[in-house]
Amino acid sequence: MSEAAFFDLDKTVVAKSAVLAFTGKMVKAGLLGRRTMLRAAVGQIYYSLFGANHSTAERIRKAVLTLTKGWQRSEVEDLVENALDEVVAPIVFAEALFLIDDHMKAGRRVIIVSASPEEVVRPLARYIGVDEIIATRAEVDEQDRYTGRIELYAYGESKAKEVRRLADDEGISLEGSFAYSDSITDLPLLEEVGHPHAVNPDKDLRQVAEQRGWPVLEFKRQVTIGERLARPVPIISGAALTTMALTVVLWVMMRRARREQRRS
Repeated sequence: MSEAAFFDLDKTVVAKSAVLAFTGKMVKAGLLGRRTMLRAAVGQIYYSLFGANHSTAERIRKAVLTLTKGWQRSEVEDLVENALDEVVAPIVFAEALFLIDDHMKAGRRVIIVSASPEEVVRPLARYIGVDEIIATRAEVDEQDRYTGRIELYAYGESKAKEVRRLADDEGISLEGSFAYSDSITDLPLLEEVGHPHAVNPDKDLRQVAEQRGWPVLEFKRQVTIGERLARPVPIISGAALTTMALTVVLWVMMRRARREQRRS
């Protein structure tokens, strides 16, 4: 039997939400308004601070379905394809690229498994040299427009189910396979393989990993794909400093709100 390495995408291979990373391009293309862009920016900061959980993921899923209903799928695919160099290249983790290369050299299949839509995941995966994906698949009508419904939601237990189905159909040994994720929502996926790894884990996943003796990996270096690690990566860029400043502001606001709640 063959072996595989399954990688979650957000905060595991790339440093932020893949979908939210493209919101600026969607605004310029006229698909999103600036108010939606602002909400997405706040959402990205919250995601960076606290990670994902079932309730927030469900809210995001419903909001995206409502927002994208009626969009032309080919328009989204073209937007993502044309923006890869600018949007994705600077946010890929160097450590993830090393691991992906190592698994490929060892003869393992590398598969990106993500709750993000396949229109985003497929070109992004191909961009970093990965051909196989499992991703959320939206329903489209006869005009190739999104209906607001989902055919496959690759999240939580559904991720694990799709991995099991692939393994059964194509003779992959899950006991000999690897999985990498940052989120407790991917616990079912991590439990399916013989070599689970927590990457930049949220609090709950870190606790589970420590209890079970799973490796905990910290990915920090973001690299431009074109360079493929050819030269050192700056520790903090201007964009990172801006994000850090916004994060501090949000953190202070939340602390103040909690104090006010306790006083009342």
